[in-house]
Amino acid sequence: MSSDLKVFLWRGAQAGHYQAFAVPLRENQTVLDVVTYVQRHLDPTLAYRFACRVGVCGSCAMTVNGRPRWTCRTHVSKVVADGGLEIGPLENLPVIKDLATDMSRFFEKWQEAKGAFVPTKTRHDEIEAIAPASAPRLAAAAAIECINCGVCHAACDTVRWNESYLGPAALNRAWTLVNDARDGGNRERLSAVAAAGGCHACHSHQSCQEHCPQSLNPTASIAGLKRRTAQAWLRGEIKARRLEGKA
Repeated sequence: MSSDLKVFLWRGAQAGHYQAFAVPLRENQTVLDVVTYVQRHLDPTLAYRFACRVGVCGSCAMTVNGRPRWTCRTHVSKVVADGGLEIGPLENLPVIKDLATDMSRFFEKWQEAKGAFVPTKTRHDEIEAIAPASAPRLAAAAAIECINCGVCHAACDTVRWNESYLGPAALNRAWTLVNDARDGGNRERLSAVAAAGGCHACHSHQSCQEHCPQSLNPTASIAGLKRRTAQAWLRGEIKARRLEGKA
């Protein structure tokens, strides 16, 4: 392997191009290290995001050789192909500049899925005890570690085809709240995720599960929402006309 790494970085906005750089190849080098080297030593106009650098914040997510990844946890030696790297912005999101995408719509969908906790008690009430081994708590625990990095959204084929689809991250969040005994917003939440563009639009390709850096399975969460919304419809808790989408 040569001492220099061939790096092709996306430049510009949505209608941009890849620009080639030569970056020194070093031991234990991450993809984020490569991008940072370019910005600090070769082209200070390069735009990208990062914060923690240790796999906690998720803000450094990019497309590396065609796959969405956290660049801070991706070692060059594991993804380099023919001595090179192609690094672009996350897909399924508008590009602001270079490697930075506009996450606004991503978080708007999280809100449309009613991803905010709706309290049922005040600070003066006793804290409700949740049994750690209860089925709802276990279901929520399996999905709760999402940090909204956008990797699953970028990997999702349904998001690519259907602009109204809420996406795996938003629906995964909704599933954790549906299983939270303390939350009081389930009627509205189930109506929201049962609507067109909601959980029933998922094709269960499991791209989200395959690519999730946290090893979560949003497809399983979405399957749970499909069952729960169907039950809610049969019980008359949500209107039949809302239960739309393609299974």
